[in-house]
Amino acid sequence: MGEGEVVNPEEEQRVLDISIKDLSKKLEEFAKARDWEKFHSPRNLLLAMVGEVGELSEIFQWRGEVDKGLPNWEEADKEHLGEELSDVLLYLIRLADICGIDLGDAAAKKLVKNAIKYPPKPLLK
Repeated sequence: MGEGEVVNPEEEQRVLDISIKDLSKKLEEFAKARDWEKFHSPRNLLLAMVGEVGELSEIFQWRGEVDKGLPNWEEADKEHLGEELSDVLLYLIRLADICGIDLGDAAAKKLVKNAIKYPPKPLLK
């Protein structure tokens, strides 16, 4: 994009939207470029993800309940939260990939199963 170019907000959003498959490919390329594939066993990836979940938990540890949208949080805290959420997501995607699981497909199927298992309550008239 050239200097001074105006970006259509809809076009910018499409560029920012990224699929699980895109992330999986980027993670694979990242690991290959660093010769990290030998360390990416399911066990190691799971343990790394659990560690990141711990870091994510620390962010909420002493805050009590927080409001949706985190209206009282500083931007730096929200950015830190986004980073930790991303770490968990990236390890989850890499773990699924290494295990041969299509995470997008598995999640879609799980949503269908959950909808059957937990049907909505009928509205009272």
